Order: sequence, then structure tokens, then C-alpha cells
Amino acid sequence: MSADWYFVRKRQFFRRPKCIGPVSEQHILGRIESGEIEPDTMLSSKLKTHGHWVEMRTIKPAMKHWQAHHSHVKC
Repeated sequence: MSADWYFVRKRQFFRRPKCIGPVSEQHILGRIESGEIEPDTMLSSKLKTHGHWVEMRTIKPAMKHWQAHHSHVKC
């Protein structure tokens, strides 16, 4: 899987949500591992989601990666 991805960084205190990208798939996986991208984070890729914004939980490989690194968290 090699695609350019975009994601929405969640709202933080006094900050609005921000669209980040394009970033590589490896970059997305790293942010999933760190917990910055969670199952409800919105992601988009022209190649993988046909430009639609979807929750990370709907992308099976991403969700599998999240579960492998966050097995202690119930989603």
C-alpha cells in the first residue's frame, strides 16, 4: 500500500481541527502507533478512499495496526 494520506488533527484547547497532509502511509502508521491517530480520526486518500473522508476504524489495515499497538484500549 503506497498512497498519500490526509488526516484531521483533533481539536485542542483553543485550536480548531487542522487538516494534515499529504503524508506517507508509514507516517500514518507511526501516528497510529503513537496514539495521535485514533479510530475516530478522519482520514482521506485519493487512492484508498477515493478522496472521501472516512473514520480510521473503517480502514481495516489501519484498524488492525491500531489494535496491535493499543490492545489495552477498548474501542
